[in-house]
Amino acid sequence: MTLNTKDTDFLRQSFALAEEAKHQGIHPFAAILVDDEDNVLMTQVNGYLPDFDMTGHAERKLMTRASKAYRPDFLAKCTMYVSAEPCAMCAGAAYWAGLGRLVYGLSEHSLKQITGNHPENPTLALPCRTVFESGQRQVEVIGPCLEEEAAKLHEGVW
Repeated sequence: MTLNTKDTDFLRQSFALAEEAKHQGIHPFAAILVDDEDNVLMTQVNGYLPDFDMTGHAERKLMTRASKAYRPDFLAKCTMYVSAEPCAMCAGAAYWAGLGRLVYGLSEHSLKQITGNHPENPTLALPCRTVFESGQRQVEVIGPCLEEEAAKLHEGVW
């Protein structure tokens, strides 16, 4: 699958949210949930602060909220746009919630090169595709996309 104009626009919206988070002193990660009619249903930035929640990733928090608000058959028609590839935890949350499609910017591999072994982001070397392929249903994955733009979000953070 390829990135279309709509996908590019929504992905850049996730970058803009991540940039806003960065300016607030929050880790620069963001996620947007969009339905099959291009309506933005929910947005979420990283939730590490203020409680130092190591599981407060934007994607995981968004999928928890979405799972409470919508049934899996509805989420199967939705797309989550994220500034960086979901980690194994976040991919698992998206799978369990029922998400049908994912578009991401920065790859987990590139993020690991940027962050190193930073104690606030000990990035896993496990692509989200591997997590999804281990499941019993398909999740369409498009990414990495616009990776240079996505990488700039992390300048000066780690």
